[in-house]
Amino acid sequence: MKWNNAITYLGRFVVFILLQGLVLNHINISGYLNPLLYVMFVLLLPFDMSKQWVLVWAFIMGFAVDIFSGTPGMHAASLVFVAFLRPFLINALSRQDDLEYGAKPTLQNMGFRWVFFYSVILVVSHHTVFFFIESFRLSEFFQIITRSLISSLMTLVLIIFIQYLFFSGSKSRRRFIR
Repeated sequence: MKWNNAITYLGRFVVFILLQGLVLNHINISGYLNPLLYVMFVLLLPFDMSKQWVLVWAFIMGFAVDIFSGTPGMHAASLVFVAFLRPFLINALSRQDDLEYGAKPTLQNMGFRWVFFYSVILVVSHHTVFFFIESFRLSEFFQIITRSLISSLMTLVLIIFIQYLFFSGSKSRRRFIR
């Protein structure tokens, strides 16, 4: 990894932690709407980053959010789960020739449809695991699923907004295809 990329990822890491810890952790509408945007950090890691490094970054990010939130291990566990699923999902959604060296899962590189499905699957998985760990009982199954879906919807809106704001370009290679 080049130093420019390392500094970019370190900057994103700090921004996502501060945004989640100082702003988004204080948004809780009726106990159902809790945007967990920090998951976007793992979603934006490049395709060619090794699986082990993705897991390490996910754990560190989750642990940092846990420190801000006072939730021992819940964010770390759910984000590591997403990092574990990520390569399987990338392989399922992509052809090998789609994954160029250094490519990143952004609107500019992969197109809206790909980014949308990729984000939906990983965000819903993350939120479901997180809220099940938080509740830690199956007696609230439907409430957990409802919280997961509503919070996932809000998080996805924020992710798509940020993708359009920072990661979409006029040079998009693929539009609404695979």
